[in-house]
Amino acid sequence: MDLDSIRLEIAARRKAAGLSQADLAERAHVALPTLKALEQGRLAELGFARIVRILAALGLQLELREASRSRPTLESLRRETGDD
Repeated sequence: MDLDSIRLEIAARRKAAGLSQADLAERAHVALPTLKALEQGRLAELGFARIVRILAALGLQLELREASRSRPTLESLRRETGDD
């Protein structure tokens, strides 16, 4: 998982919850321009604490799991992202 996939999930979950960017920024105690830049993919790095606060404001948390030892196939990546 990388920042790009996290940002997409954050934006999708925010919209599904019916929250504006301003609402989420306030709940997560992050600056609105920071949240906007994250969702628009304009941040190269955000920092662990901010990500955790944003996720927590959405009722989410980071979780560790074993990494897959095999490389994904193009087909599995397409299924994962819905790009058929």
